[in-house]
Amino acid sequence: MMRDKLPELAWISLAVIWGSTFIFMKWATAYISPLQLVFARVILGLLPVMVYATYKRQLRIADLRHAHHFLAMALLAGSVYFYGFACGVSLLPSGIAGALSAAIPLFAMVAALIFLPKEKLTRKRATGLLIGAGGVVLIAHPIDPVISNTSLHGVFWMLAGCFSLGVSFVYAKKFLVPLGIPVAAMTTYQLGIATVLMAFFTDFDGIDAILVDARATAGLTVGLGVFATGIAYLIYYYIVERLGAVRASSVTYLSPVIAIFIGAVIAGESIGMLDYLATAVIFTGVVLVNQEQRKSE
Repeated sequence: MMRDKLPELAWISLAVIWGSTFIFMKWATAYISPLQLVFARVILGLLPVMVYATYKRQLRIADLRHAHHFLAMALLAGSVYFYGFACGVSLLPSGIAGALSAAIPLFAMVAALIFLPKEKLTRKRATGLLIGAGGVVLIAHPIDPVISNTSLHGVFWMLAGCFSLGVSFVYAKKFLVPLGIPVAAMTTYQLGIATVLMAFFTDFDGIDAILVDARATAGLTVGLGVFATGIAYLIYYYIVERLGAVRASSVTYLSPVIAIFIGAVIAGESIGMLDYLATAVIFTGVVLVNQEQRKSE
């Protein structure tokens, strides 16, 4: 019975982990650039997973024949996604940035309809996605009369990150999961390539500035690196395999709810009645998407 519930528990765990990343990114980008944050995040996520994969003897030279797929995932679910979110969080309140991340399943659904024949746009699933998207719009306060260029740029970067991660769920389901490569090995290859890419593009001047704030340092190393990157991607591949691309991507509907409450409690960001209403709307969308997926399995 517990084994049957494991995919659901993994789904909830990933939602909590990813929901907490926005406050960690907010703390870190006060001291270092988004590129520096992404480099630190991928290399800190890589190290524990690589040690585990090595200990389990899961890394194989023969897997290099799939290097093009690992590169694609390093970009989609690593470098581009992380950079978009880091830039977005640096320009927006962490809770609002987190709320916008719930647009991810919309991009995942479009990609799934194009590339995964088994994923069907049923009426209930479409309704759930639209309701969830409506909740995201409410949280973003579209009728606020004061919208700065900074906010618009932040929204753009968040949506860029959402697009990248949303497509990655489908790419992983179509090309990576069928390979049968152990999850720890797959994560090691993905994060290893992302680390090399970020090392090439990152200016490291001033990266040690984050060390002046113990909270920001811990958030970056433990929160973003070990948990939200290394451990999170072990869970990521597991739920994509067990739950399917679309339902797995719906984890990003719950993460924004967690992010907005963390922003309010820890960062002191204000939450109004509209935000609470939007939270309820997002939960409704999650329920509809998940129920429809269960019926199709």
